[in-house]
Amino acid sequence: MAQQFWIVQAGENPSTDFFIKPELNNAEACHFHCFERPPSTPPEAGVSLIFVRYLSRAWVRWVERHRHLINELIYFMDDDLFDTTTHRGLSMIYRWKLYYNARRYKSWLQSQNACLWLSTSWLVDKYQDWQPTLLSAKSPYIALDEVKTVFYHGSSSHIEEMRWLLPVIRTVLETDSSLVFEIIGDHKIRRMFSALPRVNVLHPMSWESYKALISRPGRTIGLAPLLDSRFNQARSFTKLYDITLAGAVGIYADHPVYQPVINHQKNGLLVPMHEQSWVDAILELSRQSDTREALLKEARKSL
Repeated sequence: MAQQFWIVQAGENPSTDFFIKPELNNAEACHFHCFERPPSTPPEAGVSLIFVRYLSRAWVRWVERHRHLINELIYFMDDDLFDTTTHRGLSMIYRWKLYYNARRYKSWLQSQNACLWLSTSWLVDKYQDWQPTLLSAKSPYIALDEVKTVFYHGSSSHIEEMRWLLPVIRTVLETDSSLVFEIIGDHKIRRMFSALPRVNVLHPMSWESYKALISRPGRTIGLAPLLDSRFNQARSFTKLYDITLAGAVGIYADHPVYQPVINHQKNGLLVPMHEQSWVDAILELSRQSDTREALLKEARKSL
């Protein structure tokens, strides 16, 4: 029977990706748990429990209840979380976080005979009395599939379009793991999309900065939704230029603003403002690289 590893972490994080997963050779028998909430049931006998940086009182009580079933109790850190003198100069909020979620559990970990895994030789030398194990960082990026960026660069006047896109993007990201979504917005937009994976929210910027941004390569599909409102009647079709300069293929609202310049399936896609229609269009373009290339080639004639 394969060794069972339970990895307790504060969500997806670089520490686990750079150190823990490579150390376990991305073992299939890994189960991930939130460091704030342990399960309500005991583990199978012989499990190895790995805390990545942080613990909580709830997990302390859970471990004490089930310690006889745990084969190895392991604590990993890739910063000096135990020595508060090294935290001087950090913000008070972050210093409190390190104390509350890490430093105060040092003695408890030692009392539980926990193994200490560390990220650098400097930390190993400092905590040598614990007989720690040194892990070597490995790149988590090698095996990643091609990432394709879907983006919507609307200003704050497009807040309703952003709300409209939310369920569309949620479905798209859940369906196609190779897609990421990029949007420009303030803290309100960040909160709106915070529950979705693989979303990058860029801070609003000057026009000069924006021109430099879209001149860089790396974007795949540009979105130009447009709800039917009196204010939107006066819009221009300039999103065609933004999206094309970014090296992306555009999906545009089938709206009088875009109908004169977008030849459907020739230099972009005209799609009615129905959520499922946009989901289908994005996913189809994501799969069809030849179609994207042909559409982009034609769209560039407008620049």
